[in-house]
Amino acid sequence: MDNKLIIGCHVAMKAPKYLLGSLQEALNYQANAFMIYTGAPQNAVRKPIKDLLLKEFHEELAKTKININNIIVHAPYIINLANTIKPSTFEFSVELLQKELKRCQEIGVSTLVLHPGSAVGADKTLALKQIVKGLDAACFTNQTVKIALETMAGKGSETCSIFQDLAYIINNVKNKSLIGVCWDTCHLYDAGYDIVNNLENIIKEFDQLIGIDKILALHINDSKFGLNSHKDRHENLGLGKIGFDALMKIIYHPLLIKKTKILETPWINNKPPYKEEITMIHNKDFNKESLLKLKD
Repeated sequence: MDNKLIIGCHVAMKAPKYLLGSLQEALNYQANAFMIYTGAPQNAVRKPIKDLLLKEFHEELAKTKININNIIVHAPYIINLANTIKPSTFEFSVELLQKELKRCQEIGVSTLVLHPGSAVGADKTLALKQIVKGLDAACFTNQTVKIALETMAGKGSETCSIFQDLAYIINNVKNKSLIGVCWDTCHLYDAGYDIVNNLENIIKEFDQLIGIDKILALHINDSKFGLNSHKDRHENLGLGKIGFDALMKIIYHPLLIKKTKILETPWINNKPPYKEEITMIHNKDFNKESLLKLKD
């Protein structure tokens, strides 16, 4: 096992064990990182932090090899800071984002991944300005949690399928130190970034526009449809259009090796593939049979 590698996956956070259960699930997959939602991603209903077994979680976490800085929270999908069409949606999004940031801070998590939002058919420049406005409004005094804007596939009116969008947002927010990026390998490929054949140039472009230090996390996913498809359909490692070898070059790239990496690959036959995929990553060996066995 490569001790420098920080690799985990999306895990559940649900009753009755909540945060403690999330930690135990990640450990079962031999992960040293993980990602959760603090409630259902499609609504704003949230349990109070005091009900999430926070004390027990921290006590158990101290006994493991998982550093709390490698635990990521994903913001709800219903947040859309890019909406300039419906003021109530924008205001709701700002309010919910701030609540999520404060929940992260209370839990002790340092990174919140956020889908930047969709222009919903409006002018994209206005949408990017609206995201800046929303981030400025949601961030608060003494905030320590950083927001990682996710690279998107470019489906519909999605913003941030190109690095220039992310650069615009980061360059224009009031507190640049609080805003970074989450690379999603499936989204990058679907958006037209050929990470299979052109990885070094893509890393160089990102570094020049934004800075490698701004990558706060990576979502490691293969792509079902492929380059420039704008489909956003994740596939299991090695079973998609990106392929295992190309993903390994990203995972183990010297400039990315210390970044927290999270698998969001699909379950197979209602079974999580994460233990098998994490093992393949550590072994640097694609074991298709181990994934196909999950179909039985």
